[in-house]
Amino acid sequence: MIDMCKLMIACFSESLHSMPKPHFTVAPSERSLHGSLLLLASVAGVAIANIYYNQPLLDSFRQSFPQSGPWIGAIPTMTQIGFAIGMLLLAPLGDRIDRRRLILLQIVGICVALLVAATAPTLPVLIGASLAIGVLATMAQQAGPFAAELAPAAQRGHAIGTVYRGLLLGILLARTGAGFVAEYFGWRAVFATSIIAMLILAIVVATRLPHSKPTSSLSYSKLLGSPWHLAVEMRELREAAVIGAALFASFSLFWSVLSLLLAGAPFHLGPQAAGLFGIIGAVGAYLAPWAGKLADRRGSRTVISLAIGFMAVAFVVFGLSGASITGLVIGVIILDIGLQMGQVSNQSRIFALKPEASSRLNTVYMMCYFIGGAAGSATGAVAWYKFGWIGVCIAGLLFSVLAGWNHMRGR
Repeated sequence: MIDMCKLMIACFSESLHSMPKPHFTVAPSERSLHGSLLLLASVAGVAIANIYYNQPLLDSFRQSFPQSGPWIGAIPTMTQIGFAIGMLLLAPLGDRIDRRRLILLQIVGICVALLVAATAPTLPVLIGASLAIGVLATMAQQAGPFAAELAPAAQRGHAIGTVYRGLLLGILLARTGAGFVAEYFGWRAVFATSIIAMLILAIVVATRLPHSKPTSSLSYSKLLGSPWHLAVEMRELREAAVIGAALFASFSLFWSVLSLLLAGAPFHLGPQAAGLFGIIGAVGAYLAPWAGKLADRRGSRTVISLAIGFMAVAFVVFGLSGASITGLVIGVIILDIGLQMGQVSNQSRIFALKPEASSRLNTVYMMCYFIGGAAGSATGAVAWYKFGWIGVCIAGLLFSVLAGWNHMRGR
């Protein structure tokens, strides 16, 4: 969490020097656009991190609530369920409400939920707070459509890549930061520190982020139904969603099994080692804007083809590196690059389909994306226990093949 706060503050510092006064809806200058994108990357990273803080804290929760041990696993589960609910109920509002205002409202709400979590006297209270945290953390999904709105069409891929870098850093560093804070200050301090980070974020968003221009006047009920109509209407949206789901399934499959591989022979390493692999992945996150620029120059379809190839190669490397840390590190870097290239290119592609419905398009895409991640994690667990590491690598490769088949079929 400390690392995440440092990243956020660094982004804030640069944006403070780059941004003009807010309250404009016209196309920003190149300098102000850069500052806005850095701020949106911070919004995405700091918000999404709240989903993952609780994962390394389960043993600490068990010690605090010893009578409720069997229910400890409900905490991360309810957080993920909350995120899915938030995607359905809140994410589409970005097309109807000023996204800056929506982000600020969700920050206020999540600070209240974090405060309840930090002071929870019982496990049911903590579980309820975790559900609310998941719902409100979906402000992270306003950052991508907001970036696509602010950036000129020729720079859309780069803009989305910048925001996705922040999102990925939040995902990869949240567990490491939470473990560090909890070790020295206790698990309640993790939620308290997040409140401080969110309040800093609120101040900078309120003073430096421009307003967005709502593009829909649909009623709330029609707005909620609109994403599914878009999915039926747009073949390219369905294609991008399936590709994204398959690639994220490969990614989640690997990370769900890595700690099991490292715990056994010949490594005999603990969970801290898996956390260090997360840092390696975070280093690769800085390539996301490059992937976006490549999509702007070469076209999304070309970059998606490269992304699928990278993901497939990564699992070949993993299959040959079941006893090699060096091979695993190389594979992680290739896997991370492939996922970033696919994600940035897919989102750049779908936002161009119907810019005035970018939040609803993103709702369809990200719901499929996280369903794919859940399927990948479940498949990884089954493959590990039935077929071992080679089975895991074959399963990851098959998900990449599924993405490739769907991509070529669309072509």
